[in-house]
Amino acid sequence: MAVLETVNGWVNDFVWGVPVLLLILGTGIFYTIRLGFLQFCHPGLLFKETIVKAFKKTNSPERKPGEVTSFQAAMTSVGAIVGSGNIAGVSTALVLGGPGALVWMIFAALVGMATKFAEIALGIRYREIYKDGTVGGGAMCYLAKGLKQHWLGILFAALVIPYAFVISAVVDTNTIALTLNDRYSLPLWVTGLVLAILAAAVIFGGVKRIGRASEIIAPFMGGMYILTGLAVVFLHLPQVPAALWTILKGAFEPQAVTGGAVGSIFVCMRYGIARGIYSNEAGLGTAAMVHCGAQVDHPVEQAVWGPVEVFLDTVLVCTVTALTVVLSGLLNTTDLDGAVLTMRAFEAMLPGSIGGIVCTASVVLFGFSCLISFYTYAERAAVYIFGEKSRIVVKLLWVAMIVVGSQTTLGFAWDLADTINGLMIIPNLVGLILLSGEVVKLKNEYFGRRLSVHQ
Repeated sequence: MAVLETVNGWVNDFVWGVPVLLLILGTGIFYTIRLGFLQFCHPGLLFKETIVKAFKKTNSPERKPGEVTSFQAAMTSVGAIVGSGNIAGVSTALVLGGPGALVWMIFAALVGMATKFAEIALGIRYREIYKDGTVGGGAMCYLAKGLKQHWLGILFAALVIPYAFVISAVVDTNTIALTLNDRYSLPLWVTGLVLAILAAAVIFGGVKRIGRASEIIAPFMGGMYILTGLAVVFLHLPQVPAALWTILKGAFEPQAVTGGAVGSIFVCMRYGIARGIYSNEAGLGTAAMVHCGAQVDHPVEQAVWGPVEVFLDTVLVCTVTALTVVLSGLLNTTDLDGAVLTMRAFEAMLPGSIGGIVCTASVVLFGFSCLISFYTYAERAAVYIFGEKSRIVVKLLWVAMIVVGSQTTLGFAWDLADTINGLMIIPNLVGLILLSGEVVKLKNEYFGRRLSVHQ
């Protein structure tokens, strides 16, 4: 185990070194410019084409290609990204990178909105619709078909499978189990068993059942968490300016606000960007695997959800977590970390036991939504490599790993997740850059038509 941790540490340092951080930010900036700053220039259109459109009744009898509605695909994606990364991951980033990590998290998210737009557009453009109506797709498809590099598609899919199992079946399950054990002394194995049964009931129903479950869970859990965070802000409004200054100063002078615990701005950037990408998945290539199943006619019809998802996940939900932790004064004054730190912060900032109850409920709902959404990643990647018969194998392994994950130590799991994240990012971002001309063409086609309608 020690050798494995050493090797993982070496690879982790490489994939999250300066070159890869520059590649992540550079790709986001590159696409932001190439797409005409769409996330900043057209927020109204993005909102109308996503949130508003989702609640409008459509009378079109024509069935569009795909497995789930546009909204169900988006909520499955939101269910995957709004998870442990928003609660446990943000707290971990603040502990290891200082409060300023939030600034770099948000900066990477703002430019990452354009990156995720591109990923979803290409995911729809190169998806495969099988004879039975099911859909296959993801970054592996646009890497293989768009770049005509089949081996690169296989490599990406091969990385997705352990990524999905580690990030969700292990990390999310363990986060839920530890939280319930800390608050209610519930045995870890009991939580693991219950989660395995509930997840099996959903994933054995296929992608359509996952979509139906996600469109119910995701909006409810996200709204509840954001409203609770707003309550913290309003109840402690006089302390908010000082907390914001601590966060902003910590982004550029981490030593000053952490008492030397965080030694450099690079460490602060590294943890902020890494945890941010773990949370919103912009640049990872996985968004295309969920969105490719959407029933849409044009790739950009679904791609507009990309910037909205990143905004909801990082700019809103992650900021709620970070601001609550900083306001609580518990950061770097205790040995607490992860979800437990976030839960204690909410308990300290809200009257009675409201904060702890809401945070615990959020951990469970966020984590469970990830368990069913991340399964889609593992299934699509396995089918891409091994074919249709692999579906049942992945289902059985997924359910079994949930039970195992409830008993696992998180430290190495987080490090391994970071490493696989980095390894997936490199081929995906290179592919996105090389296929940028196609993304710009698709964006101009759709936006030209929709802007003329809204004017």
